[in-house]
Amino acid sequence: MVKQIIDAHHHLWDLDQIKHTWLAEKNVVRFFGDPAPIQKNYHVAELREDISELPVIGSVHIQCGVAPEDSIKETEFVQAQSDKYGLANAIIGFCDLTKNTAFFELDKQQEFSNFRGIRQIVGRDATEDAKNGTNALLQNPAFKAGLKELEKRDLSFDLQLTPPLLPAAAKLFKSIESLPVAICHAGSPQDFSKEGMQAWQAGLRDFSEHENVICKVSGLGMFDLNWTVESFRERVLRAIDIFGPSRIAFGSNFPVDKLYASYTDTFQAFLTLTKNYSKSERENMFFNVANRFYRIGL
Repeated sequence: MVKQIIDAHHHLWDLDQIKHTWLAEKNVVRFFGDPAPIQKNYHVAELREDISELPVIGSVHIQCGVAPEDSIKETEFVQAQSDKYGLANAIIGFCDLTKNTAFFELDKQQEFSNFRGIRQIVGRDATEDAKNGTNALLQNPAFKAGLKELEKRDLSFDLQLTPPLLPAAAKLFKSIESLPVAICHAGSPQDFSKEGMQAWQAGLRDFSEHENVICKVSGLGMFDLNWTVESFRERVLRAIDIFGPSRIAFGSNFPVDKLYASYTDTFQAFLTLTKNYSKSERENMFFNVANRFYRIGL
């Protein structure tokens, strides 16, 4: 067991105060399953209950489908939770970087002490991407301009995408040299054929050439609903092979991944799969990388 953990990817939400588009939709099954069990408030109290006895001493909140008009309100809510209950220690909010109001919204987000950067989802699932067209962001000059603005402000970007988008994304993000980027969910591997896994790994290798990129191992259950430690093994170990323990961080993706397993089972799988790494390598992956990247200061 490692002595301390930073959960590098989780969500908090208050559905009474803030609109999260997908959480407001009823009887809609998503690519990751039926969200009905988690369509209720999830505060730090619920997160701590899920954490149970694990030595999680810090965490990173990632925006989660908040309605654009409530994005600043979401950051305000999470900051208030942190001020009162000690988590989350870093906040990744939402901003549509292509809009002409983006810089104003970033100004407002930066008023909150735990705010560290933005996630604007580029790719989730092929079916959903076909409907919302988010993968077109990679070719949008306004998106690149927004990313450069994050770079100027010393903010980071959390990149959620799917494996087919990795080559184009790597080209874009390598052109913005000093922007810190966290790849969410290890690039969302979902085609587990030999060819699919090879393409996913090739895309990650391309990204690994960018020294300011870390890879977060999280959310793997969304594409493997009945996962086991063994079914996770190749995905976890290949990501570590490609980025090295000094650029890997583990996250729960709770409460979304609560649909598939307990918090303890999720992190215990990661701990089991990394048992052959050295003490210092595990300290990096479970604590130091997230602490450094998100400037938490623990």
